Amino acid sequence: MEKFFFCTYWGSENMDWAMFLKKAAAAGYDGVEASLPPDPAVQKKMAELAGAFDLKLIGVHWDTVTPDFNTHKKELQARLLSLAQVNPMFITSHTGKDHFSFEQNVELLSLARQISESTGVTILHETHRGKFSFAAHCTRAFLEELPWLNLTLDISHWFNVAESFLQDQEEALALALSRTRHIHSRIGFTQGSQVNDPRNPEWQDALQQHLKHWDKVIALHEERAAPYFTFTSEFGPFPYMSSAPGNIPASAHQWDMNNYMKDLLKSRYYV
Repeated sequence: MEKFFFCTYWGSENMDWAMFLKKAAAAGYDGVEASLPPDPAVQKKMAELAGAFDLKLIGVHWDTVTPDFNTHKKELQARLLSLAQVNPMFITSHTGKDHFSFEQNVELLSLARQISESTGVTILHETHRGKFSFAAHCTRAFLEELPWLNLTLDISHWFNVAESFLQDQEEALALALSRTRHIHSRIGFTQGSQVNDPRNPEWQDALQQHLKHWDKVIALHEERAAPYFTFTSEFGPFPYMSSAPGNIPASAHQWDMNNYMKDLLKSRYYV
């Protein structure tokens, strides 16, 4: 099974897109994951440039945050349709809100499914604080109700929300792992969604907690004879990254951490 490793544009938005692509390609990434601006012409140019660097593209939807449900639904539809126009490998979506009802969030997820079917672009739904999927036990209900629902797993959020490594939620976690199709490889802990440096001794337990679940996802995909699996290194900028060691700029430390995660997972899964 092929594994593809993606570089997040989050935290590098101040860099020219072409320069970012060149940097990502030079660092050994297979693709980039990015939220694209709403202008169709700009989106098209960005997608074409990624292709010119032989980089795959994952689209990110995160920016539908309106609290009014009806307006939120219209904005979600417009945003997903816009991203789908550049035919990314898939879209990972921050869908719904934690304060919407179960029925409202199902309506939004069903809308995303309709858009996916009409455009031919897969849409995955990220496990993320503030969204329908903010906690493992809540997401379980959606996965049981919607057998077609698949996830981008960022388990760091769930560890933070539950203030545990989910040792007491094995069934909910097992179901989520079985429906995971993409992983955001950030390391979180029980009191925050991002450690300051996963190489440090104090974070080794947290690192191993993530790795054991990612190992299960990879094993499941190998059992299914899936053609590929994808990871995005997604250590984020401030305020996720509140400090960097010594005099290292936060942006440089973020880049270093994401490269570390990419290299760690390459060595782990290409044994």
